[in-house]
Amino acid sequence: MQYRSFSVEVLLLTIYFLFIPQPAYAMHIMEGFLPVKWAAFWWVISTPFFVFGVKRIRIVIKENPQFKLLLGVIGAFTFALSALKLPSVTGSSSHMTGVGLGAILFGPAIMSVIGGIVLLFQALLLAHGGITTLGANLFSMAIIGPIFAVGTYHLFRRLFHRDKLAIFFAASLGDLMTYVVTSFQLALAFPSQIGGMMESFQKFFTIFAVTQVPLAMIEGIITVIVIQLLKHNHQQELQFLLQKERRFFTWGK
Repeated sequence: MQYRSFSVEVLLLTIYFLFIPQPAYAMHIMEGFLPVKWAAFWWVISTPFFVFGVKRIRIVIKENPQFKLLLGVIGAFTFALSALKLPSVTGSSSHMTGVGLGAILFGPAIMSVIGGIVLLFQALLLAHGGITTLGANLFSMAIIGPIFAVGTYHLFRRLFHRDKLAIFFAASLGDLMTYVVTSFQLALAFPSQIGGMMESFQKFFTIFAVTQVPLAMIEGIITVIVIQLLKHNHQQELQFLLQKERRFFTWGK
């Protein structure tokens, strides 16, 4: 039992320390890369989601204080996976996001807060991303990615009735959707002189896809493994959370 209690923590620490990130490339969109108007725009769009997510976390913890430890594990998981990066488009990078796990268990509203905290710490401590681009990175990774992951999870569960398959595709496609949005954000800010925004979007996402498709599949596999490990120590909580319908505004109610 003692071995099992440390299994998830050991896995996360192993992932992180084997691939300690270097500050040479920015996570997602780096500090100062977006024009001011677009940086401000994404801050305005993302802030209400984050504020609502904070309210949902307070309600969930008040109703289920035993979830505090699980939320901490999800935060560590998201931080570790999203810190592993490969250089990609100028001013950005490809990496796993880690948001699928938290989105499946607690929903996209709560994951917007956990993801936002992770992005802030990485910007301040690891020089990944930045404060001016935090709104844009929050929207792509911690808002749209989790929403898409939750929708995919429940769709695949209903179609195939296999939890592991649903978890794999939820984490993988949630990861990919993050980069669809990032490509869109970059295309809006830097439209091509020939072909406009759509031409620019196609170029950005094509470059991202080279590294992001295999990374998304790896994230799906890791997420399945971590959930199986968590079941050993949080079986009752996991059974409850995996069966719960995960909607953004009601946290499953």
